[in-house]
Amino acid sequence: MLEIKNLKVNYGGIEAVKGISFSVPEGSIVTLIGANGAGKSTTLRTISGLIRPNGGSVIFQGGDITGMEPAAIVEKGITMVPEGRKIFPDLTVLENLKIGAYLRKDNLNDDLEWVFSLFPRLKERTWQPGGTLSGGEQQMLAVGRALMSRPKLIMMDEPSLGLAPLVVRDIFNIIQEINRQGVTILLIEQNANMALKTADIGYVMETGRITLSGSGAELLANEGIKAAYLGS
Repeated sequence: MLEIKNLKVNYGGIEAVKGISFSVPEGSIVTLIGANGAGKSTTLRTISGLIRPNGGSVIFQGGDITGMEPAAIVEKGITMVPEGRKIFPDLTVLENLKIGAYLRKDNLNDDLEWVFSLFPRLKERTWQPGGTLSGGEQQMLAVGRALMSRPKLIMMDEPSLGLAPLVVRDIFNIIQEINRQGVTILLIEQNANMALKTADIGYVMETGRITLSGSGAELLANEGIKAAYLGS
């Protein structure tokens, strides 16, 4: 579904992403793991059109989307849940969700019901300002907002960041359920253990390069990964 070919991204004089290549098969969960500053978020932001690459290409469903405007990329079927959630705190839960469908002109009721079936707590808080929700509920709202555009591929940047362990487990259960319902997922996650347990395929990024790849199970069993990222 998504193919990244020799992608290069510079920030000023710093090469943040140094010619990486990887693919995301349709229907899969793929994760990028690595330390802060490895280039993971820059990669997602480049795919979504927020950053223009200095080289390489982004191919989605066989078409080149490199350098397209973010709205055009959303229309193609790619959305992103940003790090830190970035919900609108003064708007209600319902208003936040409708913003996720800003490019659509059709009826949103079926999609709202789908989001509420995934996140029953959001339905209970439909008219509550987003800023009054707990951290976990705000993350659910950010994911729900992204789903309102009916994406084929959803990218998530650190969905478990700052959340309690029980809430993290809930978020990963929801990620798996979204995937079971037909949405392909590209995931960046500091919690390497949960990410690799969830993912079909994993890539390890270090200082702008992909240094290792394999199935989630293979990377979980790798002694170097255990030492570097799993605390064992």
